[in-house]
Parts: sequence; structure tokens; C-alpha cells
Amino acid sequence: MGRRRTRILKAAGLTLAGVLVAGAAAGGWAYWHLNGNIKSVDIDQALGDDRPAKAMVTPTPSSPSAPSASESPLPTEALNILVLGSDSRSGKENQALGGGDSTGARSDTAMVVHVDAGRTEATVVSIPRDTLVTRPSCPLKDGGSTAVAYQAMFNSAYSVGGPVCAVKTVESITNVRMDHYIEIDFSGFAKLVDALGGVTVTTDEDIDDSSSHLTLRAGTHHLNGKQALALARTRHGIGDGSDLGRIGLQQKLVKALLEQISSTNLLTSPTKLYSVADAITGSLTTDTGLDSLTELMSLGQSLKGLSADQVKTVMMPVVQAPSDHNRVVAQEPAASRLWKSLR
Repeated sequence: MGRRRTRILKAAGLTLAGVLVAGAAAGGWAYWHLNGNIKSVDIDQALGDDRPAKAMVTPTPSSPSAPSASESPLPTEALNILVLGSDSRSGKENQALGGGDSTGARSDTAMVVHVDAGRTEATVVSIPRDTLVTRPSCPLKDGGSTAVAYQAMFNSAYSVGGPVCAVKTVESITNVRMDHYIEIDFSGFAKLVDALGGVTVTTDEDIDDSSSHLTLRAGTHHLNGKQALALARTRHGIGDGSDLGRIGLQQKLVKALLEQISSTNLLTSPTKLYSVADAITGSLTTDTGLDSLTELMSLGQSLKGLSADQVKTVMMPVVQAPSDHNRVVAQEPAASRLWKSLR
């Protein structure tokens, strides 16, 4: 009897050990896969010192509850992140959702996300793609550079010089240092919404846009990924058909996504957690400061005190451009006051 019990316990122990080893291997594969998903661009090296100054970081006083010396404390300084939505990646999924091919890169959504010191409040500033700006000279991969362009559409920066030129143009018109860059493509956004189980959005007016293929009655709707992407791209079916109406819908989506994420307990479902992580990392291009799963997790953990109610969404103040009624320009001094508040 004693020998039999010993054999049973030994078998159980070996089985448990096998499960733990398999789990660790699966976890290691998952980390390797998710980490390998992320694409990055070395913005800092490309732009060098020709940028606005970094914000001064004030050390956080230590307290009895502070992490021990062996642990890395979560960052708490203010942060500015340029977030772009683009159709820059070729492929069947992006093309099926209305994306461009590899020669037709565009960035139709641009938001500067400012997180206050302490990381419990944030402001999301949308920059209309049709804003006329002075696009600075930007470095190119081949060692050359683009020419300075006056009265250029804001989103042309990405088209001519990719993420590096997008960041340089934003920094040029705002005089605010972008600490990080994040770009998400069409299919990745749709997959993220689906992985979260959809997103609930309330629209104030009927939408009927043949370009984005979206028809919705005014009211509350639970949208899947394809529908949410169509909402983010809609402009012809609302208001005056300009990009300004689309920005309002995009800001509603930002709030709705934050609420959906906060209401979804991902930690209780490893499968859903992996699905969401795969959707996010598989669609991202970041600067080299965020190009690993560890760095993204650290950023996410530092923002855990941030709720949808503490996120303010605004648009850069603009007025109709005197030279072109289909374009806008920054409204001064209101625009400068806004950017100054983010430094």
C-alpha cells in the first residue's frame, strides 16, 4: 500500500511538473511571439538634438510604501505620446478594410496624448489632417531629406517622410517634445475591438456614409471591429462632411474603448488577454522606447490609475484657411495656449 501511494504521488508530481514546464514553455513562446509582433522606428536617432527640450523630471519622494531598491518603480512623470492611425501597411486585411497599399501611406488620425504628472489624468488633442502647416525638412532613410513645405496639409508629413517626419512636424507646430510614438493600422484596430468583445458608442445623429460603408441611426450601438473602424473613418455622412466631424466620432471611440477595457477583466481570462495583446502588438509601430512587451507593459501599469472619466478629449483650435475653404489653420493664440499647457 505504501509503495502504491508513493508511485501515485510520484506520478502526480511528475504530471504537475510536466504541466508547469509546458505552461512555462507556452508562456515563453507567447512572450516571444508578442514581442516579435512589434515594429519600431528609431525616432531619437533620426531627429537627434533638433527637437524641443525634454520636460524636466522631478524625482518622486520615497515613502514607506515605495518599491524596494530591487524593484523598478513605475514612472510618474508627465508624458506626451503621438498616436497615429494609418493605412500604411499593405496586405489583404488592410485593403479589405479600406487601407492603402505600400505606396499609398496615409495618416488620417493624429492625436497627441498628454498624461499629467502622476498619470491619473490625461488630455487627448486631435489634430485635423486638413490643417495647413509649415512642414519642416525631414531626414530620410537614404540619408537625404525632404524639402521644407509651406501651406502643406498636416497628414502629408507621414506620406513623404513616415513616422519620423510626422513626429518632427508635430513638434515643429506645437513646440512640445513627443516622448513616444505609437501607430496602429486599420486591421489591428478592428482586431482589437473584436478581441475586447466590441465597443458601445452613442451617436448624436444618423450616419449614412457610402465611403465608410456605415449606416447607423442616432442612438446607442454595440459595434464590432469592422463597424468601429468604419465609424472612425466616417465623415461624409455627418455634419458638413469635413474632417472636423470625424474627429468628434473618433474622440467618442477613444472614451468608449477606455471604458470597454476597464470593464473587461482580462486577468481572469488568459485566452482573452492573449487575444487582446496579440491584436495590439500585431498592429503597432512604435519608437524604440516602446518596442518591447516589457516596455509596453510598464507603460500600461503606470497608467492603471487612469479611467475614462479622467481623460479629456479636445481638438486643436482651428479656423477656415483664407487660401482654401476646404482646409483649416491653427487658431491663434488659442492653439499656442493649448500646446503650452502640455509642456
